[in-house]
Amino acid sequence: MFAAASATAQDKPAPHLQHVVLFKFKDTVTKAQVQEVVDAFAALPKKIDAITGFEWGTDVSVEMRAEGFTHCFIVTFKDAKGRDEYLPHPAHEEFKKLVGPRLDKVLVFDFVAGK
Repeated sequence: MFAAASATAQDKPAPHLQHVVLFKFKDTVTKAQVQEVVDAFAALPKKIDAITGFEWGTDVSVEMRAEGFTHCFIVTFKDAKGRDEYLPHPAHEEFKKLVGPRLDKVLVFDFVAGK
């Protein structure tokens, strides 16, 4: 016989802040320019210590409701303090100079899971 496991507050991972960024590129932006943006964004975790996780992907939804947004990036921080260090960081500021002129729209949404 074995004992049933019970979840405790200690078993739950600490909540992290998720910084979700969606890009809709201008029609004039080439595939090479989009890839340059993706590569530059993916390089930020090596340049900014506050980033604890990074994922990205392109829209594969069958619902056709992306409204032109094609790329999603999820940047994870330990907490809001990490995000607050990231936003004005020189590497992030440099990235914004690269991506800004190529965007038609950007959507940013931050959340802490379950809150």
